[in-house]
Amino acid sequence: MGSDSAGRFIPAARSLVEPILAVFTFAALAAGGVAWLASWRQVADGCWMAGTAVAIAPASVWVVSGLRRKRGGVDIIAVLSLVGSLLVGEYLAGALIAVMLASGRALDSAAERRAAHDLRALLERAPRFARRRTGTQVTTIPLADVSVGDTLIVGPGEVVPVDGRIADAVAVLDESALTGESMHVERGIGEPVRSGVINAGSPFELAATATADQSTYAGIVRLAQQAGADTAPVVRLADRFATWFLPAALILAAAAWLASGSAVRAVAVLVVATPCPLLLAAPVAIVSGLSRASRDGVVIRGGGVLENLGRAKTLVMDKTGTLTVGRPTVVDVVAAPGCDATSLLRLAASVDQLSPHVMAEAIVTEALSRGLRLSLPADVLEQPGSGVTATVDGCRVSVGQLPADAMTAPWTRTVLNRARLDSSAIAWVCIENRAVGAVFLRDPLRREAPRTVRRLREAGLNRLIMLTGDRFEPTRDIAAVLGLDEVFAEQAPADKYAAVRAESERAPTVMVGDGVNDAPALAAATVGVAMGARGATASSEAADVVLTTDRIDRLADAMDTARWSRRIAVQSAVIGMTLSVLAMGIAALGWLPPAAGALLQEGIDVAVIINALRALRGNPATELPLATGTEELLQRFSAEHDELRDAIGLLRDSADRLVAGPDAVALESLAAAHAVLIDRVLPHELAEETQLYPALAKPLGSEATPTMSRTHAEIRRLSDRIGTHLAIAQAQGRIQPDQVDDLLACLYGLYTLLRLHFVQEEENYFVLAAEDKTNRHEKPCPAR
Repeated sequence: MGSDSAGRFIPAARSLVEPILAVFTFAALAAGGVAWLASWRQVADGCWMAGTAVAIAPASVWVVSGLRRKRGGVDIIAVLSLVGSLLVGEYLAGALIAVMLASGRALDSAAERRAAHDLRALLERAPRFARRRTGTQVTTIPLADVSVGDTLIVGPGEVVPVDGRIADAVAVLDESALTGESMHVERGIGEPVRSGVINAGSPFELAATATADQSTYAGIVRLAQQAGADTAPVVRLADRFATWFLPAALILAAAAWLASGSAVRAVAVLVVATPCPLLLAAPVAIVSGLSRASRDGVVIRGGGVLENLGRAKTLVMDKTGTLTVGRPTVVDVVAAPGCDATSLLRLAASVDQLSPHVMAEAIVTEALSRGLRLSLPADVLEQPGSGVTATVDGCRVSVGQLPADAMTAPWTRTVLNRARLDSSAIAWVCIENRAVGAVFLRDPLRREAPRTVRRLREAGLNRLIMLTGDRFEPTRDIAAVLGLDEVFAEQAPADKYAAVRAESERAPTVMVGDGVNDAPALAAATVGVAMGARGATASSEAADVVLTTDRIDRLADAMDTARWSRRIAVQSAVIGMTLSVLAMGIAALGWLPPAAGALLQEGIDVAVIINALRALRGNPATELPLATGTEELLQRFSAEHDELRDAIGLLRDSADRLVAGPDAVALESLAAAHAVLIDRVLPHELAEETQLYPALAKPLGSEATPTMSRTHAEIRRLSDRIGTHLAIAQAQGRIQPDQVDDLLACLYGLYTLLRLHFVQEEENYFVLAAEDKTNRHEKPCPAR
């Protein structure tokens, strides 16, 4: 089984002949079985004859169609077997062959009909009309009537219809459909805007610089169509076996006929040569693999796709939404001197509650996850590109851009430099037009991404590439963490398409993406994989594989399943066809009549089916069973990490206070940081050491946790050292000058060590849980 072009663009959906034929042949087989049990042998033979005869005509058409494409395949043997079974009166054998042939073709047809809708989402999303302003009059015109130089009006939430330039005001745009980046961008007067992006702000005027056919979005659709048209069809596993089995069977049957002068002996050879092990073994193993993958949250569109996934050597990945979470997340809150970061976050979240901006949503989510109680804002005013201003608790608070008069403050320059170094976005918090804090936001790396990349390399992928529309700086750190072979940044859809086509020509290539901009590249790859849980419908439609859960590690599971299923399919087919070849030899010698040959063939079929069903289990070597208690421990400690992540920031805050001077404020800050270590951090690390690590020793091996245990010891040592410094300082009433350097080393060092240690545990251990419900960075967010 397998689709000739599963998941690809085809001119039209195949007719319903295959499913109707499958229903009819199965009904004929079942009716004949009932009649045979009732001892109505002639009725049974009549039903089986009808099922066999009906299958001959369409099977002959399939053979002719295949020969026109220079592909023979198992269908030729199937047609000869159908005709031969009627000639020698082996009606049951003919009916079984008809059912197997029709059901396999029906599954193929279903996959191709589904693939016929690949362009639907792209086409439905494309605007069909535009609003053109002529003088003071605005009229709605068909998109095809837009000319270069026309002035168009783009309203809030509308898709930009054609390429153009901003004509009247600053525009706030959601370009995620083209670039994959979730952050909104601003375009000033005269700046270019591409079709397909969404107006996320106020209405603006657009001076058209291209017609609809020449615009960016139309180009994406054409690329997707071209990719599907140019991609070679998948050759079924059964057809590859048939290239040698078909001529061997025909030659042996002809030789038996010539040697004996008996046509019955030739038919007997063809009956036992019926390619049921090919028609059954490979499809059963592949379908079992498809079923196994679907239970893991992976929808694979056809057996041919599963086969290609199992032999892939190159993996190309988008960044945003694939390797990263795909939406901004608060990574830190910095307060101006004399202000409190937690209070600032509460004020910012209170103001942002009514804003639809993606950064506002992230700030509100972070505040709620910390358990902060928000106030209801009043007199809310949102200016696209500037931010949101509202009255909260009697103060006028704004969240957004930095006021021009605050640019020179030393702490703001420090914030700007840090944001540049960390590749973070900033939401400034101002009270009464005075900057008092900043919220850092970044699209974080998926927790499971590093382990998934390691598993994919183990599965046989030897070249890993990242393609992204983002700038090079944010991608550099991700590539270093994941150990990728090559990175291409600032890629337009056409660039992604060209890169994937080039890689596909070198080796079987898998492309993973989640946006409309990824659709052409997904279609151009040997196997396109869409992050369907959060990805655009267009990318899911253009893909061969859809990950229905928002976890990239499911791709590694799919690779394991594909390779295991393909191995079982080949094994079952080889065993079955070897037994068939032996039976053909016996039949050629006249020792196996057609009737007995049909029974023997059924026995071979049952054997290969039972073997092929092993693919339902998956590869036992790749399974990592966790006890229920262990999974609960993983989820518990994952939740504690989220609670402690902000608490350990007190270590860095204490060090920053100490840098300003070893005064009473610095001593108080040091005491607060030490209290967090004693009351929260060290009990957490001790519980991991005594409860979690022993539970992980069995599934992961005894050598999986010793390095982490050594880190726990270092955390304890630095905590004790900080405690000793605190005791000395408290005894003398202040932090002594000779303590400062060592205290700074301990505080900054412990802060960095804890951050790294948390990430290591999350990437190596916590991702093993079946569903990480406590990871707030991966909770699905409603679309804005």
